[in-house]
Amino acid sequence: MLFRTTAGALLAALALTSCHEPVDDAITPPAPKPVVVEANWAARADSAQAALNQGFWSSDQYYLQNNAGQTNFNYWWQAHGLDVLVDGYQRTKVLDYTARMQLQQQGTKKKNGNTYLNNFYDDMAWQALANLRAYQATQDQSYKATAQLLWTDLKGGWNTNQGGGIAWKKDQLDYKNTPANAPVAILGARLYQLDRNPDDLAWAQKIYDWQKKNLVDPTTGAVWDGINRQGNGQVDKDWRFSYNQGTFLGAGLELYRATQQSSYLDDANRTASYVLNDSQLSPNGILKDEGGGDGGLFKGILVRYLALLATEPTVPAATRANYVSFLKFNAESLYKKGTRKPQFLFNTNWTTQPGGTVDGSTQLSGVMLFEVMADLQARKLL
Repeated sequence: MLFRTTAGALLAALALTSCHEPVDDAITPPAPKPVVVEANWAARADSAQAALNQGFWSSDQYYLQNNAGQTNFNYWWQAHGLDVLVDGYQRTKVLDYTARMQLQQQGTKKKNGNTYLNNFYDDMAWQALANLRAYQATQDQSYKATAQLLWTDLKGGWNTNQGGGIAWKKDQLDYKNTPANAPVAILGARLYQLDRNPDDLAWAQKIYDWQKKNLVDPTTGAVWDGINRQGNGQVDKDWRFSYNQGTFLGAGLELYRATQQSSYLDDANRTASYVLNDSQLSPNGILKDEGGGDGGLFKGILVRYLALLATEPTVPAATRANYVSFLKFNAESLYKKGTRKPQFLFNTNWTTQPGGTVDGSTQLSGVMLFEVMADLQARKLL
């Protein structure tokens, strides 16, 4: 009897206790995730293109020195003006771009003495590259004819001074530099890919080999500017500009595409790694301020060819991600810190607002950066 009473009491106690157990099955709703708005790089590129055309276009159909109306004509800037018009047309297929391309080429030729030929071999190289891109985008044979005209003249710049290489200009044949050689190697390799003329490839390889031997650090991949500028046979190793890195890695990429020889792609990746990691060239991950005037174009040229390297399918995924991340970091800095809005004017320093006057070269670099970002976004690489 005692056992049954005790057992009953225990059961009652357990029942009472269970009725007062804390509720442990309540569901806590998850914290709302922050809304991430993806940047619309195509829209930003549209705004940049509009600012270029509204603030820098001359009634004589070329791009002005600056947005203050200075009318100085810079032949090689016009080549990059054509390049960004090609960028806009490839992205949008809007025919206004092709119309302006034709006008701009007419204006350039007229202002250059009614010819596309020039005293500076590097200037002609930029013009030839832009015309070849214009031809590939539109199939307009006049652009290809201009590129071929310039290609013929460019090959005449090769001589044996300094062991070979294309001269910088026609009245200084013993000074050789990267701006007059790496872009010409790109041109030859692209012409070969287009027409399969073995002579074009041979020229591209010959020029590239001279460039690599004389003006590239074999360990770091850093690209020097020139040799014998002062007539003393010395290499300007302290002159390391962003556009020289860009054109050399661009040449390596195009020769890899032309030949499938991995050594060319290795060269391109080595130089690209140097760009990303050098504290002077890209301090804190942002490409350095190289000033206005001609220097305003340097960064835009680098990002154009680095972005092309990032789109090469055989580049390792982790390496590609590094390139894209670097470009995105620079582009976001320019958009958020280095752009005056709503005018959409760019600074030479991609971390601070521009002043009142902006050079056309500087504006072109910003347009190039936003266009390559729009392209990377369309390719779903961001």
